[in-house]
Amino acid sequence: MGKLITLIFILFLGVIAYFAVLNRETVTVLVTNNLAYEIPKIALVLISATAGALLMLIVYTIRDTRRLIDNIQAQKRQKKQEKVQALYSRALGAIYAGKTEVARDALKDILKEDPMNVQALLRLGELALEAKDNKQALDYFKRALSSDPENVETLLCLVKVKELMDEYEEALTYIDEILENDPQNITALYKKREILERLARWDDLIYLQKGIIKQSGDEHEQQMLVGYKYEYGRESLEAGELEKAKKAFFRNVIKLDKDFIPAHLGLAEVMVQEENTEEAINYLEKTYQQYKSMIVLARLEDLLLNIGEPSRLIRLYKNSLAEKPSDNVLKFFLAKLYYRLEMLDDALEIIQGIENPAAFPEIAKIKGGIYLKRGQTEKAAEEFGSALNLKMTLRLPYCCLNCGHTSEQWAGRCSSCGRWNTYYFNIHETCRVTDAERG
Repeated sequence: MGKLITLIFILFLGVIAYFAVLNRETVTVLVTNNLAYEIPKIALVLISATAGALLMLIVYTIRDTRRLIDNIQAQKRQKKQEKVQALYSRALGAIYAGKTEVARDALKDILKEDPMNVQALLRLGELALEAKDNKQALDYFKRALSSDPENVETLLCLVKVKELMDEYEEALTYIDEILENDPQNITALYKKREILERLARWDDLIYLQKGIIKQSGDEHEQQMLVGYKYEYGRESLEAGELEKAKKAFFRNVIKLDKDFIPAHLGLAEVMVQEENTEEAINYLEKTYQQYKSMIVLARLEDLLLNIGEPSRLIRLYKNSLAEKPSDNVLKFFLAKLYYRLEMLDDALEIIQGIENPAAFPEIAKIKGGIYLKRGQTEKAAEEFGSALNLKMTLRLPYCCLNCGHTSEQWAGRCSSCGRWNTYYFNIHETCRVTDAERG
């Protein structure tokens, strides 16, 4: 390469010498208005070439110097990244091994190298959460957010810590930041739904759930929308907004899901509060005839007994038994009704007609109560001895068809699994095993 450059340089000098022989004329070069020089043309060429070469030398020197500096900085960055990566790997290994202090020290060493390292800040925040230090965790997460304001993981971590601090409105603010950049982020949508449920903001939930349905198209999500509309109606009912509860929600829920029993009961309750008890009774009778729901029948029983019309209720039971003579559940409920009405002989007669009475442990409680009222204490004691709980003589628990959870109070939604329209009477005590298995 050196020989080639030398050859080119000699050729260049030869060409210059050749042109110098042929071009001996001079050229006047003005330096200022009063200062001029006469120089050979070839000298001017040489000066120009030298100046150009010098300029190029300066340019290339600056370029090569910059490259050298960039390479040095890149090597430093690479070494720094390698060190940070090694520290981060050590920190993760320590976290998985349960060595919290080792992990924390490694992560803090990362921050010495890179004070705004998002992953290190997030892991330190998570360790602070595990230590129940929400304030410290919040500080780490906010530092991570300042480093990368649109980082979804960071925003979700801030949501988590704000939930733990019961600052739900601020948590929603961070979720909305995620959704502003990514309206279809399903994780953020579900988290927002969870928080809105805690705040019982049913109107916002209805709007949100419609958006979730558009994305998923899942049938379960449709049922969630029905449930939220029911809850909004129930809230309106409790607030005394009867017309709003009736038209805007309960009737709307029934249109969406005609089998949604809580909405039927809610609609009947609106009628009762409007002092249209007879209308409510007629509506519940029609609903029972259509769906044969024992929950509806129990509410109907309470209303008819409150207005002093037990005969109408008995007639309803007998008509139902005429349609289904072998329905032991109906017989049990009629026997319970007779017991409430002090019609003890009728209650015993119905009980004797129940097939496999052992499947109804509550029967022993009713029979024990009958014998006790008749003064037959030995028989009463025998029946009560076979019953599981004397104080539950006439009170039946409810059972969730979805998760098996039992409850002493009826509700439109199971408090355990969150499903709506799943409670039924735990007549056969089928939920007790489930609850025992759940511990």
